Amino acid sequence: MARRGAQAMAKRARERARQERQEAKRVRRQSASADAADPTDAPDEAGLMEEFRVLSERYAAGALAEDLYAKERHRIFVELGIESE
Repeated sequence: MARRGAQAMAKRARERARQERQEAKRVRRQSASADAADPTDAPDEAGLMEEFRVLSERYAAGALAEDLYAKERHRIFVELGIESE
């Protein structure tokens, strides 16, 4: 009879551990989906495109040095996820 009690306790412990793992997975999934859905982390594409437009106009007008233009252009492209030289 004592053997059956030990088996039942072991089974309950395994079940409890399984439920804890499931709960941990659920929490991880929820936090991952919340992070992915967070729009504040995404770059403001319209704002960055406007910044690039102004930057290009200033460079074309001669009001901006080429090295500064290239540096800022690269920064904007990286934020937009566009490959840049």
